[in-house]
Amino acid sequence: MGGLFETDVYTVSELTSEIKRLLESSFADVTVRGQINTLSRPRSGHVYFGLKDDKAQIRAVIWRAMAERIRFDLTDGLEVDLQGKVTLYAPRGEYQLDVRKIEPVGVGTLELAFRQMYARLDQEGLFDPGRKRPLPRFPRRIVVVTSPTGAAVRDFLQVVGRRWRGTEILIAPARVQGPGSAEEVVAAIAAANRVAGADLIVVTRGGGSQEDLWTFNEEAVARAIANSRLPVISAIGHEIDITIADYVADVRAVTPSEAGERCVPDMQEIQTRLELLSRRLSNSLGDRLKRVRERLRNLSTRLARGIRDVIRDARLRLDDLAARSDRGVARCIDLRRNRLERIAASLEALNPLGVLARGYSLTAREDGALVRATSDLAKGEVLITRLHDGEIRSKIAEVRPLSAPAEPTRKPRSARKPRT
Repeated sequence: MGGLFETDVYTVSELTSEIKRLLESSFADVTVRGQINTLSRPRSGHVYFGLKDDKAQIRAVIWRAMAERIRFDLTDGLEVDLQGKVTLYAPRGEYQLDVRKIEPVGVGTLELAFRQMYARLDQEGLFDPGRKRPLPRFPRRIVVVTSPTGAAVRDFLQVVGRRWRGTEILIAPARVQGPGSAEEVVAAIAAANRVAGADLIVVTRGGGSQEDLWTFNEEAVARAIANSRLPVISAIGHEIDITIADYVADVRAVTPSEAGERCVPDMQEIQTRLELLSRRLSNSLGDRLKRVRERLRNLSTRLARGIRDVIRDARLRLDDLAARSDRGVARCIDLRRNRLERIAASLEALNPLGVLARGYSLTAREDGALVRATSDLAKGEVLITRLHDGEIRSKIAEVRPLSAPAEPTRKPRSARKPRT
């Protein structure tokens, strides 16, 4: 059967399959440089994006298993080198790069991952100096998160044992590099926070390459340190090695040995300082005692002088009071004497003997009863008459009463009206 074309006619599927075979066999392993754009991460975990330069663009895909192993963040605008193969997606007739390896251009993969992690956590405030906690001055119990077989823990224990013996050291074992090490370090930090009586956590390991130290650049480790209930000292690698854990920790020590110096005091320095303080205290107390003694001496002198002045003033006052008392008593005696003299004069005027001296006499019977009326006497009674200069005894010869005056007649009382 003849047709329009003399050559064989392909179906769409046949042509697509032929192109796919030729394309994938010719570009089974290629390296391409370009800039990421239109990046997307669906729930499947695969990563889809475009790779472009100033003249062309190609689609690329990173499958989930490989995407989970990428340590840096893929972002639009990031220039990368991709290694993979060209594949053709037959249903749409589109070709794409199936990426097996990806690296940023101009900076290492780990370095870029470090910078991105630092920028993200710094924006969250995990490196803020205001959230750093002070270390305990005299820790009672320290938990060290590290590999129990590494040189770092031996250096740390040696320094602590030499400086201070009053602290208990516990080891929370964890792998410090390799797959799964970040999870172990996070678990060890959590266990350290549950240790009763613990005051401090030290996270440490020896030196190594950036790859060896990468466990302490993992986000999970950084957040475990930031969320720790206890203060954390980070001592990762050597002085030139800087990790994200160093930025998050409350204190960074450049080596495990320095961590031992930072977490416990030096016994010799404490002893020297105590001796110095003891001497200062002794000198201070001596000076203060001297000042107190001088003050007491001055107070004693002033007190003695004051007491003498008080005694003198009291003596003068007593003398004055005695003189005033004497004058008061004298005036009182004079007043009483004058009053007695007036009373004596009054009594003298009433004295019967004085009356007798003026020519009067008193007559009494022998029993001493004064004779007041002639009716009291009888003939023959003996009378004693008292004169001012002696007595006369006489016998009544006759009693002759004087004529009695007539009694005045009394008017009869008028009868009172009875009370109603």
